[in-house]
Amino acid sequence: MTAALEPIVGRYLTLQLGGRPHRLYFEEAGQGIPLVCLHTAGADGRQFRHLMLDQEITRHFRVIAFDMPWHGKSFPPEGWQNEEYRLTTADYTGMVVAFCRALELERPVVMGCSIGGRIVLNLAIEHAAMFRALIGLEAADFQSPWYDTTWLHRPDVHGGEICAAFVSGLIAPQSPDATRHETLWMYQQGGPGVFKGDLYFYRVDGDLRAKVERIDTKVCPLYLLTGEYDFSCTPADTERTAKSIKGAEVTVMRELGHFPMSENPKQFRGYILPVLEKIRAAS
Repeated sequence: MTAALEPIVGRYLTLQLGGRPHRLYFEEAGQGIPLVCLHTAGADGRQFRHLMLDQEITRHFRVIAFDMPWHGKSFPPEGWQNEEYRLTTADYTGMVVAFCRALELERPVVMGCSIGGRIVLNLAIEHAAMFRALIGLEAADFQSPWYDTTWLHRPDVHGGEICAAFVSGLIAPQSPDATRHETLWMYQQGGPGVFKGDLYFYRVDGDLRAKVERIDTKVCPLYLLTGEYDFSCTPADTERTAKSIKGAEVTVMRELGHFPMSENPKQFRGYILPVLEKIRAAS
C-alpha cells in the first residue's frame, strides 16, 4: 500500500465573536467559487470531507468547512468553564458572516445541514445580497422537539454516546456501514453540553416561521434538499417552509437521511452536483 496525501488543508483563524476572541479551525480544498459548509449540531466540519475529495466539485469550487466554537478542533472561548454553552440565532448568523468576511470571500455560496440548514434561512432573511446562492440541507423554519434535551449534560450520562444513539435513527437504512459509523463517531466525540447547547438554537431561539416569507430568491437563489428518511426535519417540514418562500427550489432526496453529505456521499453526490452546476452556470 502506498501513502496517499489528500488535498485537504487545515488552518486556524482567530475571530472576534460576541466581543471575545475565538480560535476557529477550518479545512478547505479546491479553487473557484467559495462554498462554505456548515456542519450539524454536535458534530464538526469533517462531515464535508467527501465533498473536498471530489475533484468534480473542487475543480470549480473552493470548499471550506469550519468547526464552530466548542466543536471539533475549535476551542471554546476563554472562561468557558464558568458558563453554559447556548447557541443563538444572532450569534450563529454573526459567526458565519464574520468568517466569510475574514477570509475575504467574494459572494460565497453557503451550504448548511440541520442547524446549518436553519441558519441558511436566516442568512437569506438578513444577508441575502452577500451570497451567490444558499443551500439548505435538512432545512425548515421550525421543528417541534421530539425528545427531551434537559438531561443531555449530566455526569452520569455519556454525552457523546447518547447523542450518537439519538441521531443514529436519522440515517437512511441504505447508507453504507463505513460512512454511517463515521458520521456517528463525530457525535461520540462531541464536547460536554455542546449538543444540548446547539439544540437551544434549533428548538427554542431559531423559530423562523414568522420571518421566512421575507426571503427574496431573486436577490439570492435558495435550494432546499431533504432526505426522505429524515424524521427530525421531514420532507413535509421543508415543503411547508418552501410554501412561504417564492422561488425556493425543493428536492426530496431518495435513500438519504439527516446527514446526506456524510452518511452516503455517493448518493448525495447525485443530488448536489446538479445544484452546484446550476449555481456555476448562473455565475
